[in-house]
Amino acid sequence: MKEKVDDKKKNKLEVYTDGGARNNPGPAGIGVVIGDKEYAEYIGEVTNNIAEYKAVIFALKKVKHLLGKSKLKNTEVIINIDSQLVVNQLNGEYKILEKELQLLFVEIWNLRFNFPYLIFNYIPREENKKADYLVNQAIDTHSQNTLNL
Repeated sequence: MKEKVDDKKKNKLEVYTDGGARNNPGPAGIGVVIGDKEYAEYIGEVTNNIAEYKAVIFALKKVKHLLGKSKLKNTEVIINIDSQLVVNQLNGEYKILEKELQLLFVEIWNLRFNFPYLIFNYIPREENKKADYLVNQAIDTHSQNTLNL
């Protein structure tokens, strides 16, 4: 059983993640917003769902690195995702049938042990514009660099 932490002493960190692929599967990227920090990365040719999962993995690893173990103990981390499917899978409400998504789920499950207060929250796409922009920026930048070779 987890210790109850006084809400007044607990910090709260909102994280926004998005992943997307053009032509599904196709060129894909992730976008992550943690406070005032923004991250965009091209991740190769994958499906939308794989990109969404990889964005969450990136976010969890980055938050752990930025905060460190001691701060994480008293921080409620809310991962905002605009994919209802992914949120429901991560919250154990939907089964995961795809083998590759199962492997990514296990990676997230293992990362969860570093986060005593972790919430996967569904938000509408309109509330995730910054992370979505970062996804497109990552894909566009990669495409431009490929054309310039």
